[in-house]
Amino acid sequence: MSEFLSPRLRRGDMTFGEKLWQVSWSLVFFISLIAGVGFLMLYSAANGAWDPWASRQMVRYAVGLGVMLVIAMIDVRQLMRWAYPIYGVVFVLLVGVEVRGSIGMGAQRWIDLGFFQLQPSELMKVALVLALARYFHGASLEDVGRPFYLVPPMLMVFAPAALVLKQPDLGTALMLIAGSGVIFFMAGVRLWKFGVVLGLAVAAVPIAWGFLRDYQKARVLTFLNPENDPLGTGYHILQSKIALGSGGVFGKGFLQGTQSHLNFLPERQTDFIFTMMAEEFGMAGGLVLLALYVVVLIYGFAIAIRSRHQFGRLVAIGITTTFFLYIFINIAMVMGLIPVVGVPLPLISYGGTAMLTLMIGFGCLMSVHVHRDVQMGRRGGYEEP
Repeated sequence: MSEFLSPRLRRGDMTFGEKLWQVSWSLVFFISLIAGVGFLMLYSAANGAWDPWASRQMVRYAVGLGVMLVIAMIDVRQLMRWAYPIYGVVFVLLVGVEVRGSIGMGAQRWIDLGFFQLQPSELMKVALVLALARYFHGASLEDVGRPFYLVPPMLMVFAPAALVLKQPDLGTALMLIAGSGVIFFMAGVRLWKFGVVLGLAVAAVPIAWGFLRDYQKARVLTFLNPENDPLGTGYHILQSKIALGSGGVFGKGFLQGTQSHLNFLPERQTDFIFTMMAEEFGMAGGLVLLALYVVVLIYGFAIAIRSRHQFGRLVAIGITTTFFLYIFINIAMVMGLIPVVGVPLPLISYGGTAMLTLMIGFGCLMSVHVHRDVQMGRRGGYEEP
């Protein structure tokens, strides 16, 4: 098919206007629609006030939307060339958290920039996708089949995951590992190798248990039996289940949720915002939001399929998988299906770095879409077909 494409498209020699025309504006619409739902829920979380959450989130989204469109205009080959330096900078920031990070809610995860609390572990989700996509770009099945070939990318995954786990942030560490696993699989790594890694991980569980913080152990034990301490460690998840159940099919109505507005539901603007939404709009409202998420996921996988270069396919798959993990972990967490790990609901939960990370990721996804027909060599330059 590539011989029927315009040579300009294969080289990526597009004007700014042509690139702007190639942007998937329908995807931008659905992303904005989900963010709009988030603004309304943050308005409700503040008992019918735009401050302190909704107004700030709207500004952050506006800035993030601009960042997304700027990244979409960047040639995907430039993203590939800068993938390793970006990874290196974010990794240094992660090390910086260990040295001079800010402590909040019992964890050391942020760097105080004065005007903004930066969480490098969130940025690592995108940086790691770019770095792994560059490493596996152009790799043959023979390359991927050699065990030593997989050592560098495994180090790229487990080094930041270990730093994130030390903060401690179990949820983000698991997201880094799970999202990277999908990229490894799409690059051609055999299933039996995943089986070996999974077996080693299971065997290491007793050892890892000894390194968990007391509150992390409490979360796991609470997940297994939340009724054991209903006023202590089990309080969050029990109140979340009560709110979910009380919403019924169509909910109690906007601003009418009792569990959230009477302050029984903790962290309703961040981790448990889906619970508040389900209480006010019921199962129907929750399903509508999930449908919007599914549409965005379909767009992401479609962009991956249409990309004519391996780097773009792996970036699109990695970003889309990360977006899926945000959704799955948060909703499963508030429903009591997995332990509480503090992962925000994408584009809905209040948070600056999480919003910025998502919009940067969508920008990379859009860049892949805009430059989907570019012919790329192993080093990222133009290559004649």
